[in-house]
Amino acid sequence: MNLVALDTSSEWCTAALWLDGRMRVREHHAGQRHSELILPMIDALLQEVGLSVRQLDGVAFGAGPGSFTGLRIACGIAQGLAFAAGLPVAAVGTLPCLAEASNEARVISALDARMGEIYIAAFERDADAWRTVSEPLLCQPQEAPPLTGRWVGCGSGFTAHGEALAQRYAGQLTRLHAELFPHAREVAMIGARLLARGEGMDPALAAPLYIRDKVALTVGERAARKVQAH
Repeated sequence: MNLVALDTSSEWCTAALWLDGRMRVREHHAGQRHSELILPMIDALLQEVGLSVRQLDGVAFGAGPGSFTGLRIACGIAQGLAFAAGLPVAAVGTLPCLAEASNEARVISALDARMGEIYIAAFERDADAWRTVSEPLLCQPQEAPPLTGRWVGCGSGFTAHGEALAQRYAGQLTRLHAELFPHAREVAMIGARLLARGEGMDPALAAPLYIRDKVALTVGERAARKVQAH
């Protein structure tokens, strides 16, 4: 299984080339330059091994949740590459990517969603895959879904709202990997498994996973959030 993977859902711009289990990676702290950087990064990876996109088995991208603009960039690039080469696409969630990166067995993945909210989900490792215990959702940290047992916390949600999440999961968090962010490396790993199982999709069907359908709060909503937070 040979594939190219990309993720532009955060401030990082990352690309990976998966060649039968061997990995090559490029990453840049991009700010707002994802659309400028990602294609040259992919081209560089392919040139290193003398391959073209047409010689691959698929394209995987970080589908979200994450930055709205970043998700659109990743989806559009993945669709363009796949259409041109006649390849299937694997849309990989950013929250399971955090779990994959953690090397842990039971993971709460949380990303800072701004506006006082987080994207959050919980996963348990099942052989080489992840079983979803709590589906991805958008919420305030103090309203994070209840869970039983012991967990490891991963992602920027634990940096931005560590105190609230520690209170919400008091006595349940054994470790934190707050430094982890969605990366093409894990997109490639999960994407390879999806494609190997025949779960790739037609590029025309690929779409970002936004979760949030609203990017701004009204003055009244912001005031209500402050009252709730206190």
